[in-house]
Amino acid sequence: MNIHEYQAKAVLREFGAPVPRGIPAFSPEEAVKAANELSGSLWVVKAQIHAGGRGKAGGVKVVKSVDDVKNEAKRMLGSTLVTHQTGPAGKEVNRVYIEEGAAIAKEFYLSLLVDRESSRVAFVVSTEGGMDIEKVAHDTPEKIVTFSVDPATGIQPHHGRRVAAALGLSGDLSKQAVELAQKLYTAFVEKDMSLLEINPLIVTKDNKIVCLDAKVGFDDNALFRHPDVVALRDITEEDPKEVEASKYDLNYIALDGTIGCMVNGAGLAMATMDIIKLYGASPANFLDVGGGATKEKVTAAFKIITSDPKVKGILVNIFGGIMRCDVIAEGVVAAVKEVGLKVPLVVRLEGTNVELGKKIIKESGLNVVSADDLDDAAQKIVNAVKGSK
Repeated sequence: MNIHEYQAKAVLREFGAPVPRGIPAFSPEEAVKAANELSGSLWVVKAQIHAGGRGKAGGVKVVKSVDDVKNEAKRMLGSTLVTHQTGPAGKEVNRVYIEEGAAIAKEFYLSLLVDRESSRVAFVVSTEGGMDIEKVAHDTPEKIVTFSVDPATGIQPHHGRRVAAALGLSGDLSKQAVELAQKLYTAFVEKDMSLLEINPLIVTKDNKIVCLDAKVGFDDNALFRHPDVVALRDITEEDPKEVEASKYDLNYIALDGTIGCMVNGAGLAMATMDIIKLYGASPANFLDVGGGATKEKVTAAFKIITSDPKVKGILVNIFGGIMRCDVIAEGVVAAVKEVGLKVPLVVRLEGTNVELGKKIIKESGLNVVSADDLDDAAQKIVNAVKGSK
């Protein structure tokens, strides 16, 4: 789960991390009120969306008067911001963040993430702050320093000193870096984060380290431990189909293809998407109904797939272990009878109660194409979609 920048900074502030003062606003009038409350002579108006690259798209503006704060807020609110992370459709700006200006002397990059290879929390540090870290990694990988923290010891002062050394900081700034590393690591672990990115991390002209931007993502599987984090969720930033899927504990991710997939098991779902690509088409989604799905869950999953206007065909690929084929069949039949079937549907069932599942679909009277195996299923749905164009 992702949250907005101002929410991320509020979380970091709880752990004592240095962040600029700022106030969210949902209207130009609230933006003016926020600017007056912050006082000063320099403000930053930031569009709040769940995507990076806002500055290049006109979503971050430094202004020197309250009137300009109002004008920028009015321009941003309700507009659609298109960045390299939003895709061409962009995201609508429903809130802005009014923040006090900062006197920047240096900009750095600092992030924490889960290193799946080592099963540890890793620090990623670079002197190239304010830039796309992917571009830095591609063009000048030697400017990125990465190291992980042993969970047996947790964060130690030497980790912070390593951050300081990577950024070329010494003296009091090195001490601040050690303290910051401690606070960020503690926040990351205690809040079950999956990503914590500070870009840029700055040194101000009066020699203070400040988290000028913050991007935070949380492990969905740990949200039950953090009702305060769940309360920060902004569903307007999420795909409506993914929001609906979350209500039924379905693992659903919308993609750009034309073939809807309903599969049980993440590995099988990935294999299904791969073989669809192999035969010249693209999946419209990743959807894992899980091992213990009920008829109601399967019905909901099918409805979500069919609600996507890009879907020109559907492939149901089930290997029944814990998940029984007859339950899948009942869910598919119930969903089709409720929402109708306007696109080709190929069903491949194998495993527990497979014969019963096939019988349910056969006797339903639905226009469903059966497949013998995954290869057969992929070819049939791709050919059916291409033939229907």
